Amino acid sequence: MRHLVVIALAGLSLGGCASMSDAFKSTPPDVTVQLDSVPPGADAVASTGQSCKTPCSVKVSPADFNVTFTMDKFQPVTIPVQVVVTPGSFMSEGTTTVTPNPVTAELQPAKPARRARHASKRKPKPAAAAPASEAPAAASPFPAPSGTR
Repeated sequence: MRHLVVIALAGLSLGGCASMSDAFKSTPPDVTVQLDSVPPGADAVASTGQSCKTPCSVKVSPADFNVTFTMDKFQPVTIPVQVVVTPGSFMSEGTTTVTPNPVTAELQPAKPARRARHASKRKPKPAAAAPASEAPAAASPFPAPSGTR
């Protein structure tokens, strides 16, 4: 009878190990992600709320998110970031993989706004010169023609 009690207690304690390992699992720690841009100096804002000026790094919770990079005179770029958490067991630690890391955005110059076309700023053409027969005689350095010869 004594053996039966010992075996029953051992079975119960081993059965509890499976649920005990869940109790020892902790939530995955925050992940540090490096943010960079070309050209550097862009404002990087994660969808989780963290922000910085590149190059920099931010700490985020282990879940997928987006990073939007903005800079004056450049088009904004948004890059999705995938975070994969592999839980550990009682005997091993879990792993967290961030893709991409570092998160690098290549910013493209913004296209200039098109200006409305205005009337050309050309100088007006001068009026056509009057024919020589209508020109005043006083303005001519030559003597006035005589009627007949």
